Amino acid sequence: MRDYDLPALERRSRGKSRFDDDESQFLKRGRPTEPPADPDTEPDSDTGDRWSSWDDAVHGPEPHPEWLVTELAARDTELGVLKTGKEADVHLVRRAVPDTDRSCLLAVKRYRDPEHRLFHRDAGYLEGRRVRRSRENRAMAGRTAFGRQMIAGQWAAAEFDALARLWEIGAGHDRIAVPYPVQLRGTELMLEFVGDAESGQAAPRLAQLRPGPTELRDLWAQLVEALRVLARAGYAHGDLSPYNLLVHQGRLVVIDLPQVVDVVANPQGPEFLARDVRVVGAWFAARGLPAEQLDPGTLTGELLREAGIR
Repeated sequence: MRDYDLPALERRSRGKSRFDDDESQFLKRGRPTEPPADPDTEPDSDTGDRWSSWDDAVHGPEPHPEWLVTELAARDTELGVLKTGKEADVHLVRRAVPDTDRSCLLAVKRYRDPEHRLFHRDAGYLEGRRVRRSRENRAMAGRTAFGRQMIAGQWAAAEFDALARLWEIGAGHDRIAVPYPVQLRGTELMLEFVGDAESGQAAPRLAQLRPGPTELRDLWAQLVEALRVLARAGYAHGDLSPYNLLVHQGRLVVIDLPQVVDVVANPQGPEFLARDVRVVGAWFAARGLPAEQLDPGTLTGELLREAGIR
């Protein structure tokens, strides 16, 4: 769940796919991409590299995975765009220490600046999220330029916090898999890239699969367990679909959590949770999961009880 190669990225560019309401775009050889403008991490004019931003970022949970490069002497090299969307673009970056064999590949999610469109239907998701100072709350409510920037930062911070908590939970006895959140820096979120280290192939989204009956039942069982873990943590995914679930080596991996909802604090939390169940349940039903194993209403009720809502 941690490596990727550029040739595989290029191979995937030959086909066209649509991921939910986002359009995937993949890098062709020689087409550079630009990191966010920042005087401290401005790319080298000759190589396109920049110094690692690890030193001035918020870090993911400890202990850090062994594969993660944390040395301050490392440099980040932009390899291309993995996915573009309305709210954020996901880039592929290699972090490596020069003249050593220390390197890793990261998925870097960059939320758009306040002049671009932010998360769709954001008002409902933001209920229950509050910042302390009234000025920020007023700006967010009024969607001023400053307020839009605050909201963009909230999406990144909310995803980072949720992934960090779920990563720690998944390291215990509860069954949930998420990408390791490497670091948060403003509106840029660096994540573990989920894929096959040997072939360099990205893990497919659930929507891309056509599982047989046995695999379908196993994936459903994993999903139900992941939903229970989310509910016990007080969360609803908020935008769950077959497009933001990956399947890697038989394991279901939950991704794309900027809109994560506090089921208790958000008045619409139960509705978001119920919608998550309906959407993914419909996909499994359409693939042939027996009706006796899939009752969205019953499952929603169980999840609300897990979250402490009677």
